[in-house]
Amino acid sequence: MTVLDNPAPADVQGLACHAALELAAQRPWNDITLRDIAAAGGVDFADLYAATPGKAPLLRKIAAQLDQTALKAGEFDGSLDVHDRLFEAVMARLEAMGPHRAALLSIARSDGLAALAPRLPLTAQALLEAAGIDTGGLRGPGRVAAMTMAWLAILQVWRADEGALNRTMAEVDRQLKTLRKRLKRVGLGY
Repeated sequence: MTVLDNPAPADVQGLACHAALELAAQRPWNDITLRDIAAAGGVDFADLYAATPGKAPLLRKIAAQLDQTALKAGEFDGSLDVHDRLFEAVMARLEAMGPHRAALLSIARSDGLAALAPRLPLTAQALLEAAGIDTGGLRGPGRVAAMTMAWLAILQVWRADEGALNRTMAEVDRQLKTLRKRLKRVGLGY
């Protein structure tokens, strides 16, 4: 269960996020309007529009909530190797997405991925920080950019992988090993 599953009744955005995911699991994202989301979430359309004036900001809110869920789930364990910590952070994020898989795939098939593009580096940064990898200073932007590319590659495999996510886990491991080597090669290692 995630934050997206049980929003507080007064949380207009939370209710809308939950409703948006339920609707997206049932029908194409492009066929869903903000008014549909308000009705499904039991919130006043004007209140929803004031809080989230469009589906794109709502998608960014959903992504932020998934990041938060993953960050809370992935307890920092300093005794683990940095690769293992980053692997756990990425898997926690993917596990947070799992219950909403059908909806997220529906959104990705539409213009949803374009709406989320500005949010992807923030997810990459959250994953790095969850693993204890500094994203500040002169090295930070390069690390975040590299992790964003790795995250996109992981998402592509996750989209096609069903069931136990064995292919996804193998891709996470491969991408993170490649990420570490590339960053080390250009002086941005961790």
